[in-house]
Amino acid sequence: MNSNSGSADQVTVFSREGCVQCNATYRALDAKKIVYKVLTVTDDVADDLRELGFLQLPVVRAPQMKSWSGFRPDKIEELAAIAGGAR
Repeated sequence: MNSNSGSADQVTVFSREGCVQCNATYRALDAKKIVYKVLTVTDDVADDLRELGFLQLPVVRAPQMKSWSGFRPDKIEELAAIAGGAR
């Protein structure tokens, strides 16, 4: 459920084309019906993410919990539980 419109409470996935872990993250978010926005990472943004300690893509920012990087089904499950409770 990729969305082009953003909001302060929306999940954001920082990604690059051809990223296998990013694609797995999209599929898992879609399966949980979590709405998210995809932002393509430029070199400058990649540098900023590295400075924040994120060494792999995707980086997922969710306002309800701490951001993470890589394909993390456990975090997506946790996010779905939080989002489900907020509905």
